Amino acid sequence: MARLTIERAPAPALPRRFLLCMPWWGMFAGLLLILDGDALLRSRWNPGTLALVHVFTLGVLGNAMFGSVLQFLPAAADVQVRGLRWGRWLHGLFNLGSVLLVVGLHHHWRFALGAAGVLLPASFLLLAGMTLPGLLTAAAQHLLRAGFVVALLGAVFTALLGGGLTLALGGWLTWPALALTDVHASWGVLGWVVVLIATVSRVVMPMFQGTGTLPSAVQTAWLVGVVIGLPLAAAWRLQQGDDVGLRLMLGVFGALLAAALLWLQWRAPRPRRGPLLHGWRAGLSVLLVASLALLLGGGRLAAALGVGIALPLLVACMAMEIVAFIGWIELHRHCGRGVQVPGVQRLLPDSDKHRALLAHVPLLLLPAAVLWPSPWLARLAGAAVVLAWLGVWLAMRGVHRRARRFVSSREVSTMENNA
Repeated sequence: MARLTIERAPAPALPRRFLLCMPWWGMFAGLLLILDGDALLRSRWNPGTLALVHVFTLGVLGNAMFGSVLQFLPAAADVQVRGLRWGRWLHGLFNLGSVLLVVGLHHHWRFALGAAGVLLPASFLLLAGMTLPGLLTAAAQHLLRAGFVVALLGAVFTALLGGGLTLALGGWLTWPALALTDVHASWGVLGWVVVLIATVSRVVMPMFQGTGTLPSAVQTAWLVGVVIGLPLAAAWRLQQGDDVGLRLMLGVFGALLAAALLWLQWRAPRPRRGPLLHGWRAGLSVLLVASLALLLGGGRLAAALGVGIALPLLVACMAMEIVAFIGWIELHRHCGRGVQVPGVQRLLPDSDKHRALLAHVPLLLLPAAVLWPSPWLARLAGAAVVLAWLGVWLAMRGVHRRARRFVSSREVSTMENNA
């Protein structure tokens, strides 16, 4: 596995750019809450609320997913990613489009909305062009590849629909915005993010948490249900004006996945009890509660739990492991064969990861601020969001600091030996 990873993995700078942007976007979400207060938590249609939601979905989840896919496919799934020379452009295109969208939504700036409506779909299409050909031609791990294909196609559909809605908001198109916004949101959360987490879990959980995997037939049935159910629920929403189908899809399939993965963790004979296991257990538990809240009609509470806490926590745990792994690969490439470099656990010790996870505990203020909205509670929740993502950032930067320290000490030792 290590040999394959070193040979297949892309240049470390490519996925790391996305992953290191993620905590900055998380801290920005907290600052928005501190500045705008409870106005962001009272209505989903408030311009600031729309901006905040996209800070989480694009800035946090989007950067995590882009970086993870670009690292995971070649290194762990043996899938060739094409056009890696476009990686820097992909990063700039995606994050510039995200910034313009957030600014345009918050201030209703027509130019920013128009530019974002073009740049963001273009970035998702570029990612699909880099990854889908390799996924469709790879020979092994059919269920794993199918999950990635569904997630990437869901991401592209979400981005195209979102681009159209952004242009409609700017006055360039005339679309049924309310119904299509529900479809856009549901497809983005379930068809893209949740499907991708379900797919990656088949590798991440056995490898890093010591669990088994869901039976292939069970995960295939879940994936087929999403592929069939989401378009039917979307069509029902557009034709009948009722969002019950989309709520059922999100709630039922989110709850099923969270419960199934929690079951795998609890029944593991020799679980690797570390920060990743605890982080995923917490994230899956919150996702289960969010799914049940949505089924019971608590849309805003479900959004705060799912989009604000559960999904970001799951991807943050995964991203910290990937950043450490990238640092290890970079050291191998820099030092060459025959040099014993620090392992992944030395580059990112469990103590750092535990501190980053403990910093997420105050995020429980976020659903509290939704249930009992008040300016001071919303601003406390914003401060909690800043603290949580600052912890993730410090853990990730620790990898670079330790790797640089190792290289410096080795260079000093080499100079002394040559003297």
